[in-house]
Amino acid sequence: MRDHVIAVDVGTGSARAGVFDAHGHLLAKAEHSIIMNRPRENHAEHDSEDIWAAVCIAVRAAMGQSGIAAAAVGAIGFDATCSLVVRDTEGRQISVSTGGETRFDTIVWLDHRALKEADFCTATKHEVLEHSGNVMSPEMEMPKLMWLKKKLPATWEKAGYFFDLADFLTWKATGSLARSRCTLTAKWNYLAHREQGWQQDFLQQIDLEDLRARGHLPDETVAVGESIGKLSPQAAEALGLTTDCCVAAGMIDAYAGALGALSGYAGDPAGLEQQLALIAGTSSCVVAFSRERKPSQGMWGPYYEAVFPQSWLVEAGQSAAGALLDHIVRMHAAGGEPTAVLHQRIVARIAELRAEEGAALGARILVLPDFHGNRSPLADPHAVGVVSGLTLDTSFDGLCALYWRTAVGIALGIRHILETMKDYGYVPDTLHVAGGHVKNPVLMELYADVTGCKVIVPEMNEAVLLGTAIAASVSCGLQRDLATAGRAMYPGGAERLPDRNKQAIYDRDYRRFLAMYRHRAELEAMD
Repeated sequence: MRDHVIAVDVGTGSARAGVFDAHGHLLAKAEHSIIMNRPRENHAEHDSEDIWAAVCIAVRAAMGQSGIAAAAVGAIGFDATCSLVVRDTEGRQISVSTGGETRFDTIVWLDHRALKEADFCTATKHEVLEHSGNVMSPEMEMPKLMWLKKKLPATWEKAGYFFDLADFLTWKATGSLARSRCTLTAKWNYLAHREQGWQQDFLQQIDLEDLRARGHLPDETVAVGESIGKLSPQAAEALGLTTDCCVAAGMIDAYAGALGALSGYAGDPAGLEQQLALIAGTSSCVVAFSRERKPSQGMWGPYYEAVFPQSWLVEAGQSAAGALLDHIVRMHAAGGEPTAVLHQRIVARIAELRAEEGAALGARILVLPDFHGNRSPLADPHAVGVVSGLTLDTSFDGLCALYWRTAVGIALGIRHILETMKDYGYVPDTLHVAGGHVKNPVLMELYADVTGCKVIVPEMNEAVLLGTAIAASVSCGLQRDLATAGRAMYPGGAERLPDRNKQAIYDRDYRRFLAMYRHRAELEAMD
């Protein structure tokens, strides 16, 4: 009986696979690293064949640990970062790298090479921008494609296929050129609520009028929870599965995490609107849903049916969150390579210092966390970080104080996002946190105390894999729909309430945080 599913999550540094049963229990998981090429500042590239190989290794390893037979797997689902895969007219690899290596055929989501092209898109003021906060981010696919056409014309002329990474994986698995509604709506300026999703006049304005034909981009999309098709014989062999295994429509990784974290509310649209998913790792993604379209400034969306049917999704976030703490550790004289052990040592020492000093620990250190731009709510990819209050202290305790105040700055950034969302009619009061930050007690405390929200930590901290598994279970008929699957597979979570005794302290920090934004703008505006 095909009563199990496999979820594959391709992140920035690795591919992970999990085997789930029909009740959402994670039976086994495995991980394999992937290569990233950083040839110059703001450039980051993957090798898509390396990614596929890592996926196959992880799936085979997870299946081996699970002890179940391949014939028990009804479906496999893929989620991935919003990286851009380019193939030639024969489906072979073609370089997107200024270094010219053919194997680097994928522009990574965090790549900011297309800043000028993103600014050009914003300047068009086209109506598609109403669904990206009226600002185009260089992390979206259109600016990257514009850069490719302009800077690597030989690659453009040879190109025959353009994929969001999740769609590339479903193509490798099935041979189907179908694309996910989740990916095209969120990252390709496809308007799923329109009869004609592609806006050809916009493509003409940005000199990509040949995009759809050159990239084999279809008119229609496949909803989350629907099947793309069955595994091809080649893919089944590579993955160690069977050709009777369905392949679910791909998902953006953060949205898979939102589905996993909020799936318990999938059948309660009103209750869903009060929940917010915070998928926090290298970057942070904040995802909320609403029954009505609520346009906003500086946030991505609203996207129609990017996850749930007849529902609008809005996304905000921070381009560097965990990555910022890594950076602080790496750059400080008392730091070093930011391993998990070093982070744990810093966190433990922070607890000791706070017990001794209380709110005085690093109180004069103020941090704007925009070291890789401000994704939300300012939507300014050119923004830079600011640190105020540094001294000549190069001790380990000095590092701990700076780390602590950087974590406060990250949490204040989330509060800034939530306050802005409220201005546009969103009403979330509960944060469902998933991802690597769940392992960091400093951040988990701050997310509750700084925002004033109730925080839910899922019993199983694998929301991204779970969301992908939920969609896969629907695609093969193991579950009837996303709401049914959510009720059956959501594991529940533990609550953390904010400490109201600290409210005045963080209210003051938030006022200073906003003042720093004003002061940064004043400095940059001076002649």
